[in-house]
Amino acid sequence: MNTLIAILWKDLVSEWRSRDRIVAMALFSFLVVIVLHFALPDVDPIAVRRLAPGLLWVAYVFAALLGFNRAFALELENEALSALAMAPADRGFVFLGKAAANFVLLAVVQFATAVVFGLAFALDLVPLAAPLAGVVALGSIGLCSVGTLFSAVAVRTRYREVMLPLLILPLLVPVLLGAVSATAALLQGEGVPPESVQLLVVTDAVFLIVSFLGFDYVLDE
Repeated sequence: MNTLIAILWKDLVSEWRSRDRIVAMALFSFLVVIVLHFALPDVDPIAVRRLAPGLLWVAYVFAALLGFNRAFALELENEALSALAMAPADRGFVFLGKAAANFVLLAVVQFATAVVFGLAFALDLVPLAAPLAGVVALGSIGLCSVGTLFSAVAVRTRYREVMLPLLILPLLVPVLLGAVSATAALLQGEGVPPESVQLLVVTDAVFLIVSFLGFDYVLDE
């Protein structure tokens, strides 16, 4: 647990000092929202509510991919990745610390993106803030779990910017199915479907367990 907290604190402090990753993620996410807004200039409000969940999660996933590409870049540049592998602790807690840091940074970007998205598409998301935040959090746990694991896999490859999306996106299908369907139900004024929550919880649990156990072998490679 001390390893988890140390990794989390180190990543958050480093990001607070540089702010390069979170600023890049936010700007990229805002640009995606703006492009989507201009791509759908004449859509009526009912159609916007039908399309909004998928568009919002497109922005979230693209921002997350950009952040994951830099998750282990600092350790690689400073030759600290080998030090993480030799840390006298279960490597699974190294993974949890990195994943928690990614989750926190992504949550900040997601909040700002939701504000920009609501303004761009004239959607009042304030009444849905609490349940929407819960759905986004469940989706982000799965996203950050698999993203952190495969960012460690791709960081040593020559074309990691291309390799990482190819590895992650197929695995995100169940996460996006649950998250988009739950978000769509909220925007339609309905309750969150239990089957969507169950899908997200089961997928998050599987991704967390597999990533926790598999991270030991990833660092060895």
